[in-house]
Amino acid sequence: MDAKLLLKSLGNDGYQDIRFEALTTTTVKVKNDEVKEVSVTNKKGGHARALCGGGFGSFSFNKLEDAPQAIAESIAFSRLIPGNKTLAPVPVVVDKVLLKPSIDPRTISIEEKKNLLLKYCTLAKGVEEIAVAEGEYYEQYSQKVFVNNEGTHIEQEQLICGMTFSITSKRDGLTQQTRLAFGGSDSFEDMYNKEEEVLKKAQITVDLLSAKPIKGGKYDVILDHEVGGLFIHEAFGHLSEADNLLRSNALKETMELGKEFATPILNVIDDPGMTGYPGSYIYDDEGVRGKKTYLIKDGILTGRLHSRETASHVGEEVTGHARAKNYEFNPLVRMGNIYIDKGPHSFEEMIAATKDGLYLFGSAGGQTTGEMFTFAVQGGYVIKDGEIKEMVRDIVLTGNLFSTLKNIDMICDNIDMRKRGGCGKDGQILISSGNGSPFMRIKSMAIGGK
Repeated sequence: MDAKLLLKSLGNDGYQDIRFEALTTTTVKVKNDEVKEVSVTNKKGGHARALCGGGFGSFSFNKLEDAPQAIAESIAFSRLIPGNKTLAPVPVVVDKVLLKPSIDPRTISIEEKKNLLLKYCTLAKGVEEIAVAEGEYYEQYSQKVFVNNEGTHIEQEQLICGMTFSITSKRDGLTQQTRLAFGGSDSFEDMYNKEEEVLKKAQITVDLLSAKPIKGGKYDVILDHEVGGLFIHEAFGHLSEADNLLRSNALKETMELGKEFATPILNVIDDPGMTGYPGSYIYDDEGVRGKKTYLIKDGILTGRLHSRETASHVGEEVTGHARAKNYEFNPLVRMGNIYIDKGPHSFEEMIAATKDGLYLFGSAGGQTTGEMFTFAVQGGYVIKDGEIKEMVRDIVLTGNLFSTLKNIDMICDNIDMRKRGGCGKDGQILISSGNGSPFMRIKSMAIGGK
């Protein structure tokens, strides 16, 4: 991709940047043994920004030769905005980031991708009492060029691929549904040889039909990596995005750095530099390297995620977390890979230490309102006197984020990251967003059934 015209389009007035992107998206969808969709979409375009007045002016465009006009329009828009926004300083970077996946999905034919997806869905549907098995293969490859008038010039490739499944069982009018995902990285390798996992998840989906609905009340709960990852992403991660923080004076007071925020064994980190996960990247959409950031360390609130603008506003370090869905959008502060760090306990110790509780598996979505959260899980098991007993279903977790963080009393000594990414914010659905967690135990969690 020729960046010379982009560089020539930039002037010396205030701050200016342009990013240009060539994006290819591949989608295959199947239901049971039928192919429902196969599509490949290619598009190109750019996004110009200027800070020459009180705020950013921006202009999206489709043709490379329109870059000079886009910058001129952005400058004009910026001058119409009152205020005095500034940007935190960052190093000038000249770099080229090329991908080297172990198995490049772009070398795998659409036919092979379709057949593999069909194989897994047909396998799941073949389990007795499975009514529907739906699967989707997704792949997104982008070539990006970022330039600004400070001297930064970055060319980078980004690629993510994966498979997601929804499996539904049915008996006498009762249905249960689970989810499964593979991949979430730049390699196709994780998509192969998953027959055993598919069959295991399908059988769990059937077993849930015989499980008893949970009785509402307060329980000590052990969360698996999916539930723990969703919890820390949704209930805490968004509060750590500094642009959200700056919209609310009440939230700024609540999220004051240095506060004792959680149990001392809790550490929460966001690290885009981890390789092989949905939220992995090198440079964000402001040309800043993504930085490993401790958000909670030993139970103390120690950091938050920043763009150049938000870091300047509060006088903190830039973390490289400004990202956009694609060239049509302005960058927002977004999580990379957010996770709870490992603790000192084994899973067996956690089960043995639980007299009357639940082991919960599989996230099934949720929502947050301020510091309150509600999450559904795919299923669980009763724990009685340190032993895992019968399966239960229809489980919903509710609570207050801050009291819940202080009720975490055991954290497992290994971490697992979710294979399925994705996060929505301000109308931008970003599939390259990851989360994970070790097994962890939370005391006295409020549980409600459906």
